[in-house]
Amino acid sequence: MSYLLPPTLHYHALPPLRPQWPPAARHFPWPVAQLLAVWTFMSTIGKLFFWPSMPGITHFDLANNYGPPPGSAEENFGRILHADFRNHRDEMIISTKAGYRMWDGLRRMGLQKIPNFQPGPEPAAHATRLCRYLLLHRPDPDTPMEETMMALDQVVRQGKALYAGISNYNAEQSAEAFEILRRLGTPCLIHQPLYSMFVRDPEAGLLEVLEKEGVGCIPFSPLAQGLLTAKYLKGIPEDSRAAKPHGFLQESAVTPQRLTQIKALNDIAMARHQSLAQMALSWLLKDPRVTSVLVGASRPEQLADSLKCLGNIHFEGHELEAIEAILKN
Repeated sequence: MSYLLPPTLHYHALPPLRPQWPPAARHFPWPVAQLLAVWTFMSTIGKLFFWPSMPGITHFDLANNYGPPPGSAEENFGRILHADFRNHRDEMIISTKAGYRMWDGLRRMGLQKIPNFQPGPEPAAHATRLCRYLLLHRPDPDTPMEETMMALDQVVRQGKALYAGISNYNAEQSAEAFEILRRLGTPCLIHQPLYSMFVRDPEAGLLEVLEKEGVGCIPFSPLAQGLLTAKYLKGIPEDSRAAKPHGFLQESAVTPQRLTQIKALNDIAMARHQSLAQMALSWLLKDPRVTSVLVGASRPEQLADSLKCLGNIHFEGHELEAIEAILKN
């Protein structure tokens, strides 16, 4: 049994999203608003921040290196939270991550110093001195897994975060991390993998591990950096991510084959009375092992469109077969 969360519910009335899951998976009302663009313009930030609280979005996901410059996303978020939402702090779920480059110099990428973690500089620290979840942003190949997990355990024991999580760990790494954290007495509650119609690595064992361990799965980049939206139906727009010389999505990734897939998927979405983005989100949420999804938005209108996916997260068998046929070509 699972709840379909109507967008008209307010945050204080949200039922557990996946009632058959352990408590870890019940902390996340869908959808999650990931403020990747929180550093852009303060007017846009304000609209993004105030708008989500109306339909029931209470979880905001950050990372210490989000910017540019690194750290500015947490700082700007903390300022707005402190100025306008301080009285609602206990009603909000704030998660952040550590593990990627923050500064130049030695150990700039290491994870051993996570116990020194302080979520947000002043004045942000007034509002974000305690985050709900701290996640390790990535595995550290230069540090023993035991040392990394002990650092995460120490952050929770120091009271700087209530719960622990990880991101970008494969199935084998996740199983090892979960076992170590369990022995330490600080179980891992959430995992943020890269997962979408176009990137399906979690299906190679990770989802099974998460289900076995009772860890909530919250995919990031569910729209494949915008590829799974209407933006690329007519090619590569000049203002798109793929057209820019920097960023994760490069123009070389938008191949004729990929554009053909996007158009074919859009036809299925239209038949379901959804936008392509809505169908892409619904496709992830159909799996009961997926607790929620991280939606990166730079405009309130994008979040409004994403919310509408809740109206139809059921797929007929022929729809799933057609989607699989497109994705395999």
